[in-house]
Amino acid sequence: VPAIRPLISGYTRVVNGENAVSGSWPWQVSLQDYTGMHYCGGSVINNLWVVTAAHCPVRSFHRVVLGEFDLYSNAEPIQVKSIGRFFRHPQYNAQTAENDIALIKLSSPATLNDRVSPVCLAASSDVFKEGETEPAKLQQVSLPLLTNTDCQRYFIPRIEASMICAGASGASSCKGDSGGPLVCQRNGAWTLAGVVSAGSPTCSPSSPGIYARVASLRSWVDQTVATN
Repeated sequence: VPAIRPLISGYTRVVNGENAVSGSWPWQVSLQDYTGMHYCGGSVINNLWVVTAAHCPVRSFHRVVLGEFDLYSNAEPIQVKSIGRFFRHPQYNAQTAENDIALIKLSSPATLNDRVSPVCLAASSDVFKEGETEPAKLQQVSLPLLTNTDCQRYFIPRIEASMICAGASGASSCKGDSGGPLVCQRNGAWTLAGVVSAGSPTCSPSSPGIYARVASLRSWVDQTVATN
């Protein structure tokens, strides 16, 4: 549970989102290239591991920034970590976006505190019902979940079981959000239900975003963390 409580007004960019409260999503990280340019997000799952999207162009010389709210501020108590190892799901398909999940092992442990703390991972048995609303990101937005059948109406490629869809409600995820979290509140704790994967090429708020379904991919995450 975040030490700093999120304030979510409802259907408001990530496309049509709103500014988050600083520190209210403490698992959110920024993946940045060697110039400090943000290109993808990710989520802290413990002091050594971050979940992101397999399609994010992670390189060994890039960095992971934790605890950052404002990319243009130099006054925040951020933690900057180099990338120790990068694990892309072995069945990731770049053409279909299936299994679009990856793990970053940090070069050294992060210090967990009020601004940096892990998100819970969806269990393999977790079911997230259509119509639920999901806040996400530092731009944050509430998004309704869609069934995969309803989501399929928006896209030509098949919506696979390893995917979960949200949006088409006047708000959506967009470029730069890739790898970031789609979270649900369950029993007072925030659970990572999805990882930002794909969507409308124009970031249309009338089309849903596609996310890697964490519950379907949890076994790979657990095995990778346990053996590395």
